[in-house]
Amino acid sequence: MRHSSFTAMAALAAVLMMSGCTTGSVDTTKTTAIQPAAKAVDTSDLAQGKAQFRDANYGLAEQHFRKAVELKADNAEAWMGLAASYDELGRFDFADRAYDQLLRVAGRKPQIINNMGYSQLLRGNKKKARALLLEARAGMADPAVVNANLALLNKG
Repeated sequence: MRHSSFTAMAALAAVLMMSGCTTGSVDTTKTTAIQPAAKAVDTSDLAQGKAQFRDANYGLAEQHFRKAVELKADNAEAWMGLAASYDELGRFDFADRAYDQLLRVAGRKPQIINNMGYSQLLRGNKKKARALLLEARAGMADPAVVNANLALLNKG
C-alpha cells in the first residue's frame, strides 16, 4: 500500500508541475507604463545632499551630491557640496578635483575661494589657506564667514 501511495503522490506532483509550465495561456495584454514624477532627480539629490551635510552625514551627502553632478554636470551648487563633503571626509584628492570642476563651471567666486581656503585649513596648509581666505574676504560684501575661518587659522 505504501508503494501505491508513493506512486500516486509522484504522479500528482508530475501533473501539477507540467500544468504550471504551459505557455499556451500567456497574457499578452499591453499595459500603459506609469510615467515618473516630474521632479528633477538632480534637484532631489541636491536637496538630499544638503540635508545629509547639515546632519553631518558626509558620506551620504557625498553620494547625493555626486549623483546630482553626474546627472547635471553644470550644477555649481552640487559641485560645491561635493567638494565640501570630500573635505569633511578627509578625501582632499577628490575635493581638489571637485573644486577644479567647480571653478570651470562657476568661475573664481569669493564663496568658492573661501571653501578652498577652508579646505587648505583642514589639511594644515596654513600659508595657502591664508592666501585663499584673504582673496575671498577681499571679494565678499559680508566677510563674516571668511573672518571666522581666518580666526580658526590664527587659533591653530
